[in-house]
Amino acid sequence: MISVLFAVLTALSNGTASVLQRRAALGVPDSETMRLSLFGHLMRQKVWLAGIALVVLAAVFQAVALATGPIAVVQPIFVIELPATLVVAGFVMRVGVPRQVWTGVAAVTLGLALGMAAAAPVGGSEDVQGAAWIPALAATVIFEAVLIAAALGATGDARAALLGLAAACGYALTAALMKDAMSQLDGEGVTGLLTAWQLYATAVAGVGALFLLQNALQAGSLVAVQPMLTLGDALISITYGVTLFGEELRSGWWLLPQLTGAALIAVGCVVLARSPLAAVNAPPPRVE
Repeated sequence: MISVLFAVLTALSNGTASVLQRRAALGVPDSETMRLSLFGHLMRQKVWLAGIALVVLAAVFQAVALATGPIAVVQPIFVIELPATLVVAGFVMRVGVPRQVWTGVAAVTLGLALGMAAAAPVGGSEDVQGAAWIPALAATVIFEAVLIAAALGATGDARAALLGLAAACGYALTAALMKDAMSQLDGEGVTGLLTAWQLYATAVAGVGALFLLQNALQAGSLVAVQPMLTLGDALISITYGVTLFGEELRSGWWLLPQLTGAALIAVGCVVLARSPLAAVNAPPPRVE
């Protein structure tokens, strides 16, 4: 329950931070785009500083969630970040929340509840045993290389979707590395955490995922990117949880409600991404 609570707090903090940063950015002159002086304008705005504080808080919440629960439980909960962002945006920007957004919120929430109840992730170790990271990292590099190569040969929404999936893989890897790094804190204290290679690999993977997401959003529409990002992150995180941490999921006929839940989440994300609120106030890429 602690991991679920902190996962929800992470999603809500990231979503609210996105809205506050977006509101602050609306007050910056267009002439400051792509200039370092942009930060000078933003840092003078309390709303932007509040957004940055929430980003930091979200990182702490995520670390606690991953340290206290299976990655297969924590990461899928982050699918509520997009609904939370749009609902908060409607109130903060004072533009109202259309029925389309509430429909998408309902679909994502129901899909998440159904999928998590059916999968019921349990067990697993707090750290990665032996040299299991070696094949996992090799498979991840190959998967990312294939996606990026395919994206470079595509255009428009096809490229955006492929890069969105590549970004999702990067975020899932970031979470797995963070969870393993936090286990060093439990076992060897602060010294163990600061000397763990996983901590620094977390930063590299996070920056790489952010770069891929920026390119995905530039290549195509949010409708193409968001479902791949949301479902990709959840499914790949579950794969890391099972293969690296030994977490267990229900199988057999339980796969049917799990797939139904995933389909509801995908439909909800498409509905949300197509809403006028998303088009006007598309949130900046998250930081995990």
